[in-house]
Amino acid sequence: MDLTRKNSLIVEQRADPFVYKHSDGYYYFTGSVPSYDSVEIRRSKTLNELQEAETFKIWKKHDSGPMSQHVWAPEIHYLDGKWYVYFAASEVDDIWKLRPYVLECKGQDPLNDEWIELGQMQAADGDLKTFVDFSLDGTVFENNGKRYFCWAEKTGGQFAASNLYLAEMESPIKLKTAQFMLTTPDYDWERIDFWVNEGPAVIKNNDKIYITFSASATGACYCMGMMEANQNSDLLDRNSWKKSRYPVLKTDYEKKIFGPGHNSFTVAEDGVTPLSIYHARDYEKIVGDPLYDPNRHARVMVVKFNEEGKPIFEF
Repeated sequence: MDLTRKNSLIVEQRADPFVYKHSDGYYYFTGSVPSYDSVEIRRSKTLNELQEAETFKIWKKHDSGPMSQHVWAPEIHYLDGKWYVYFAASEVDDIWKLRPYVLECKGQDPLNDEWIELGQMQAADGDLKTFVDFSLDGTVFENNGKRYFCWAEKTGGQFAASNLYLAEMESPIKLKTAQFMLTTPDYDWERIDFWVNEGPAVIKNNDKIYITFSASATGACYCMGMMEANQNSDLLDRNSWKKSRYPVLKTDYEKKIFGPGHNSFTVAEDGVTPLSIYHARDYEKIVGDPLYDPNRHARVMVVKFNEEGKPIFEF
């Protein structure tokens, strides 16, 4: 892609965009479809080709029961030689009963081979607090030989805060450790309309690991914050982490980029330049619930680093 084209739109009407560049040289893209009823994947050799790439519907929601409503924020990962998709879904009769679920591809071609349901993501043995309430936006990353699962979960009912949690993974479908609360909405910019921390994404630089997250409701107030820790620290220890005092990315009225957030990280075609793939709207005023406005488009941004090595997100 042309890296001088800042904030290029790469896929229209795909919120919560996730891009993974595989060893075969292809970019694999998924995100929330506006109808919230299925999981789609597309791939291309370049990011600019994703918009026109053929889409493959690998899974659709059930008619009733678990996984029958609000199919949100799928991510595609390649773990231990297999393809997995992590996503959240709820139930037709209980639309806010969101839980994280896992799909596994039976072959090596995620576009054409069969996908099977592995069921709900499982908490660690003895952990009675994880995935028992509104849970979504799970992502997977590795650090120092350990694999971690990071997700958002509300505690205390529908109107409580959505926090980010972190745990080590035992397998692609089960956690090894009890949940550790990484961050809760502490500041005003995380509490607009709703108290929200969600949509985690991981990037590393030098000896640091950074987890970006999104905050507040899904309109123009939606923005991104960031956690940071030393890669050699205990990631399940609160003392290892520092939180950004202010948003690291927010609405730019002059450039007409509204509600940027729920990003993922990948690299440019050169295999080196770090990129952030995020969603945003190009208008502020929304009729009705922002959640059901389809025009959150996937965009790409080059990630730069300051003198301290921290990621900088600039339109």
